[in-house]
Amino acid sequence: QVQLVESGGGLVQAGGSLRLSCTASGSILNFNIMRWYRQAPGRQRELVGLITNDGSTNYAASEKGRFTISRDSAKNTVYLQMNSLKPEDTAVYYCNALRRGDKYWGQGTQVTVSS
Repeated sequence: QVQLVESGGGLVQAGGSLRLSCTASGSILNFNIMRWYRQAPGRQRELVGLITNDGSTNYAASEKGRFTISRDSAKNTVYLQMNSLKPEDTAVYYCNALRRGDKYWGQGTQVTVSS
C-alpha cells in the first residue's frame, strides 16, 4: 500500500522559514505528479505547488517566490521549503501523489506562523 508521511511542521515566527518533508513508501519517481496542499480552518483545501516526474515545478501565484519544491529521489522524499512565512500561511499542509489517475494523501503536518 502506498503511504505518504509529512513532517517538519511546527511553530515559527513571521518572516521565518520551515522545510516540510513528504516521504513515500516507495520511489517517488513512480508518481506522475506530487503536490503540496494546505487547509486552514474554515477554508477549502488549496494547492500550494507541485513537482512532476521530470522535475519541473509550478506554484500558486501567492506563494511564488517564497516557496520552493524539490526532491531527493534516493530518500523517496519531496520537500517544501517555505521562506518569508506569514500568519496567513498557517494551515495543515498535506502531501498528495498522483499515479495513473490514482491519488494518495498523507495525514498532514501543522504549520503555525505567529505574528
